[in-house]
Amino acid sequence: MARSAALFSAFRKEQTDPDHFYGTLARDTVAQLRSYTGLRGAVVVDVGGGPGYFADELRAAGARCVCVDPDPGELRLRDGRLPETAVMGSALSLPVRTGSVDVCFSSNVLEHVGDPPGMAAEMVRATRPGGLVYLSYTLWLSPWGGHETSPWHYLGGRYAAERFARRTGRRPKNDFGRTMFAVSAARMIRWARTRSDVEVVDVLPRYLPAWMRPVVHVPLVREFVTWNLLLVLRKRPGTPAPG
Repeated sequence: MARSAALFSAFRKEQTDPDHFYGTLARDTVAQLRSYTGLRGAVVVDVGGGPGYFADELRAAGARCVCVDPDPGELRLRDGRLPETAVMGSALSLPVRTGSVDVCFSSNVLEHVGDPPGMAAEMVRATRPGGLVYLSYTLWLSPWGGHETSPWHYLGGRYAAERFARRTGRRPKNDFGRTMFAVSAARMIRWARTRSDVEVVDVLPRYLPAWMRPVVHVPLVREFVTWNLLLVLRKRPGTPAPG
């Protein structure tokens, strides 16, 4: 409970103190990732890593990390400089050779991509046989599903974006249908379980206490309660990826 409370407290400072928020989240995430795989010497791709908070923590843990992001503005968001080993590229067409990385990692990016299964498939493609895919994202029906337009997204994503624009005089950064999309837990869990080239290692509510893990197995309820879904997949050796 203490861990979850600290994470949700950090969320309140996302806009006012992003270094605190993303630093806290990155440290917690890397500690979580290390419970599934060793990182010292591992080649890691951080998909959609923006200004590199996660990449910094991954390198501190001994990984060799490349941060891939399509938006130069996001890459320079922290201090105006590109993160170390940053590469511009799309999550739907990663500039990475097939089967070349030990860990393909992504935190809170999937809901910003128009083709979520396509992005997840790209992450699997880039991962070596026996390697790990760590994929987490915010569920649309969770309290933060609309991001800065929440909780009005419950009345519709476009309505929430228009309301935000009327009140602030600018479009939201997370603009439904353009830079943010509705992704459910059911869709991606089903996608993972139908892939012949991955083993589902874990499915859990990323920010919630361990005793709440069973909620991800309860249809509909999980969409509201899980908040942020984490899929941990291991690429099976010798199995060709589906087309």
